[in-house]
Amino acid sequence: MSKPLNLPFDPIDRAAESWRANFGPSSAMAAVTSIMRAHQILLAQLDALLKPYDLTFARYEALVLLTFSKAGSLPLSKIGERLMVHPTSVTNTVDRLERAGLVRRMRNPRDGRGVLAEITDRGREVVRLATADLMAADFGLAMYGEEDLGEMFDLLRTLRVAAGDFAS
Repeated sequence: MSKPLNLPFDPIDRAAESWRANFGPSSAMAAVTSIMRAHQILLAQLDALLKPYDLTFARYEALVLLTFSKAGSLPLSKIGERLMVHPTSVTNTVDRLERAGLVRRMRNPRDGRGVLAEITDRGREVVRLATADLMAADFGLAMYGEEDLGEMFDLLRTLRVAAGDFAS
């Protein structure tokens, strides 16, 4: 996990004060900087929890997506679409999962050209164990209650809708 900074002040709040003095209103800057720092903190915590399984959070998400699929397999293009990542990232993720024996590639029987990633039994077991660890740690958000988490989801959902991730 990332080492706590333990600064005697909030550097984002300090930056917001300087921003206000130099540029004007700073609420959006402070919010986006806080979100970016929270992303760094959470990703470090989640990756540390997943390290014993030789997973990153990105690889874990791909395995979970395959676990949720009806057949346990999906076209690589569909994985990229659902995880909202570039095709190159999907290829790299599936390469690593395949080398670890957690997924296997196979020809798509429906189109002959496409490639499917299919989760293996070992992959399903790793998802089960890793998920138990993530849930025990409340995905790094144990300091928040259910109401706070729901509000956070709703606030960030508004941003995702505005960005065109999906129709509201």
